[in-house]
Amino acid sequence: MVAVADGGAVYGEATGERPGCSEAEFTAYVQERRASLYATAYHLTGDRFEAEDLLQSALFSTYRAWDRISDKAAVGGYLRRTMTNLHISAWRRRKLNEYPTEELPETVGETDAMRGTELRAVLWQALARLPELQRTMLVLRYYEGRTDPEIAEILDISVGTVKSSIWRSLRRLREDEVLSFGRDEEESFGELVA
Repeated sequence: MVAVADGGAVYGEATGERPGCSEAEFTAYVQERRASLYATAYHLTGDRFEAEDLLQSALFSTYRAWDRISDKAAVGGYLRRTMTNLHISAWRRRKLNEYPTEELPETVGETDAMRGTELRAVLWQALARLPELQRTMLVLRYYEGRTDPEIAEILDISVGTVKSSIWRSLRRLREDEVLSFGRDEEESFGELVA
């Protein structure tokens, strides 16, 4: 929206000036409601960082339209609708990894979708039961991908100590009853390490 003042100057987006807009009023509104707005963004995205980005984009859009919003009591609904629309647009832009085919893919069977999450939680619990040095070596080896000489240098111990400690740690994890879930050692431990 562009308006011409008495002196002929043009106000609006072209010059950056905003007649009738109270930046302080917008700032006060955001400060007062930022927790509930963030919660809405988080519930839409399910991710803290995406929620922050979504909220920032919606606030930017609302700030630009602040003068056009006549009923300031409806700003909450306007912001939530803006967040929803922005989220849907972002969702639609994402690359589709599934493509229609004439053949159905093989069935999943009786696989539990949360099994990987549960296994990671159980594995971290088992790692917490190991001595600190052994736990550190396993994390350096399997989570950071370090070699035995690198681990030895980081921990200021010999390479032979690293190898034997990792071997003992893995043996302890193989023997851990919580990790085995009633299966034989090779089957249960192989699933966790993979």
